[in-house]
Amino acid sequence: MGDEQPVSLGVALFIPYRHMEDRIFRALQDAGFNDWTLAQARVFQRIASDGSRLTDLAEQAQLSKQNTGVLVDQLERFGYVRRVSDPADGRARLIVFEERGQRAAEVAMATSSEILAEWKGYLGTRNFTLLQQILDQLREITDPYAHKS
Repeated sequence: MGDEQPVSLGVALFIPYRHMEDRIFRALQDAGFNDWTLAQARVFQRIASDGSRLTDLAEQAQLSKQNTGVLVDQLERFGYVRRVSDPADGRARLIVFEERGQRAAEVAMATSSEILAEWKGYLGTRNFTLLQQILDQLREITDPYAHKS
């Protein structure tokens, strides 16, 4: 264990995220949602429960609107999402979950809960809570979506 090289804080923050992403993606595949790519799943995970506009998804996924549109088209063909009129602006469209997409989201949320319970068990309630509080605080200055409703 003494031979391990320390990693930068950025990498240390990324490793648990990547672990969670890999486990959720595998759980989705195991549950029969095996017709999509990780790139599609990364866009899918950003869709709000009440729907999202394509421009918002593109910005959040840090992809071009065109690339995001292609990924959403694919998700729509596979039956995960559909486009509907935005009730707040009839000219705009929202991407919303289809029933299949909702079922996939439920698998993802359940797997995420399992992982977080494992981490809480490993770190202990106090450290886990402290980690969450620190990351929430850091989000205030790092996440442009932290204060958007």
